[in-house]
Amino acid sequence: MSGKDEIAALIDHTLLKPEATDKDIAALCREAVDHRFAFVCVNPVRVRTAAAWLAGSPVGVCSVVGFPLGATPSEVKAFETRRVVADGASEVDMVIHVGALKSGALQQVEDDIAAVVEAGREGDASVKVIIEAALLGDEEKETACELARRAGARFVKTSTGFGSSGATAADVALMRRIVGPEMGVKAAGGIRDLATFRAMVAAGATRVGTSAGVSILREFEAEGA
Repeated sequence: MSGKDEIAALIDHTLLKPEATDKDIAALCREAVDHRFAFVCVNPVRVRTAAAWLAGSPVGVCSVVGFPLGATPSEVKAFETRRVVADGASEVDMVIHVGALKSGALQQVEDDIAAVVEAGREGDASVKVIIEAALLGDEEKETACELARRAGARFVKTSTGFGSSGATAADVALMRRIVGPEMGVKAAGGIRDLATFRAMVAAGATRVGTSAGVSILREFEAEGA
């Protein structure tokens, strides 16, 4: 990370609060364009609006599926995926069925992920799999990452940001070890400053979801002032 643009290119500029207004989404998109973030990440009902704001820009639209609990039937997650892709999302962050994983129903978890991956593939959209690491032991985290890899996901992601805690560098490092170099790892949840951002990247994150992207870039600029 030698410069501001390199940092910005790793950031999904995120606004998933249910109370977000049209004005908030517009501001999110303007900031993403101004600072050259990789993507904005918004709730499904905001995808069409964000896509319209970002048309003609290099910033992509990401949305969430089965969010934030993951406790949605697979066919509904697949339908939701097709809808957000049709509305303009090119990346989809889906939440696993955490209860099924913890029950040992591993084929059910893999099939759930695969249904979303296939629905995304129909529209050339990449899928990130949110494992909600705060709810899992280390062996369960490893299993979740392996299932995501086998199901054809492009990324694994630490957290929804709505759980009991967010990303940790230790979890990112564990996830990177399991998926290897061929998959992305997205750190999300509680990343609000430059030091934390750097720790996640050093641990192996190739994307960072945060609502604090602008302030992180300002911290970086202040270092060089």
